[in-house]
Amino acid sequence: MRRIGILTSGGDCQALNAAMRGVVKSMATSGEQMEVFGFLNGYRGLIYGDYRMLDGNDFSGILTRGGTILGSSRTPFKTIREPDENGLDKVEAMKHNYYKLNLDCLVILGGNGTHKTANLLREEGLNIVTLPKTIDNDLWGTDMTFGFQSAVDIATNVIDSIHTTADSHGRVFIIEIMGHKVGFLTLNAGMASGADIILIPEIPYDIDKVVEAINKRKERGSKFTIIAVAEGAISKKDAKLSKKEYKKKLENLVHPSVSYEVAADIQKKTGQEVRVTVPGHMQRGGSPCAYDRVFASRLGAEAGKLILKGEYGFMVGYKDREIVKVPLQDVAGKLKRLDPDAAIIKEAKMLGISFGD
Repeated sequence: MRRIGILTSGGDCQALNAAMRGVVKSMATSGEQMEVFGFLNGYRGLIYGDYRMLDGNDFSGILTRGGTILGSSRTPFKTIREPDENGLDKVEAMKHNYYKLNLDCLVILGGNGTHKTANLLREEGLNIVTLPKTIDNDLWGTDMTFGFQSAVDIATNVIDSIHTTADSHGRVFIIEIMGHKVGFLTLNAGMASGADIILIPEIPYDIDKVVEAINKRKERGSKFTIIAVAEGAISKKDAKLSKKEYKKKLENLVHPSVSYEVAADIQKKTGQEVRVTVPGHMQRGGSPCAYDRVFASRLGAEAGKLILKGEYGFMVGYKDREIVKVPLQDVAGKLKRLDPDAAIIKEAKMLGISFGD
């Protein structure tokens, strides 16, 4: 009898349920007898012993369902060693609940911060297997994370819808796409929807270059411009600031976000009307796309196989079109960023897309 714990941590995304279903169904199909303990609301459930027993009915009909049946929450890694408000040692509490339930393994679904804590638990002696989820696709050790393609589809649909109104009114439209530190989502959605300018964190922009691209379109007879801006986009001027200086600037922002700052600068320099659209958490919501359903199911099945073989301490990832197992210590604390010299960036520029550089 295998006793498996499972939790989803950090921000939610599409296909979390599909991935969990993949783990459980693959093990059940093998004929393995098991008990599954679902910890509620991420690491918080593991810390405070908040869980419920799951059976086959819990995993029926959830392949197409967004979000997570277990709930999720953020438990920052930087404070994981700090006692809670009641003096509880969070790490010791998680270990206690793991051993109290006599678990054989803990399956953790999450992104960068989640994997730091997962690796910490591995170092503390727990049997851990993880699955890579994030709409940002910024998790080291895997070419793809589930949730990413669904978010690209949603962001693309938003930008597609903006095209007609931008054309009708002859305006500049800025669509702010999620991504504080990396630009994978903004780049892919921008290219898919025919954005004219794409601003991402990895390529600091010059607002004069952005204006130049807008003016060139006007000269060619294009009366509107579509700009996809990652929420973590940064100007060349701000990129030269120290971390302390930039943090201070963010604390005293005049505008709600970088998109509104870019909009104000463009309107001032061109006199054109500029509108900002922020789809926000829409990008993390709704049903997973077909790709993510298949991809998350495959990752879940491979995680189930690792558990059956007793191979722990790995993230199930995807490299060079193959499912692979990646040591957790190689994943934790590393951010996968978009290379400014990547082929896809060069190809985007060949298509006439400006990055404001």
